[in-house]
Amino acid sequence: MQKLTEGQTQIAVEGETVRQVVEALEERYPGFKDRIVADDRIKTEIAVAVDGEVVAAGLRARVGPESEVHFLPALAGG
Repeated sequence: MQKLTEGQTQIAVEGETVRQVVEALEERYPGFKDRIVADDRIKTEIAVAVDGEVVAAGLRARVGPESEVHFLPALAGG
């Protein structure tokens, strides 16, 4: 993602849900949303962590004013 974000590793945006965070990032860095979202869902190969916890709610996950949101490659296996 750093290619899209001009090398930035941390970006501050406002939002109350992961969806709002993604929309804010898309506004600032066009193309970001396409890398994360497909069919109005987080892509299956992407995991979302809010404050260090992987969330299952995807775009609906709540985000606090000081939350950290990470988009990670999803891990699979057993």
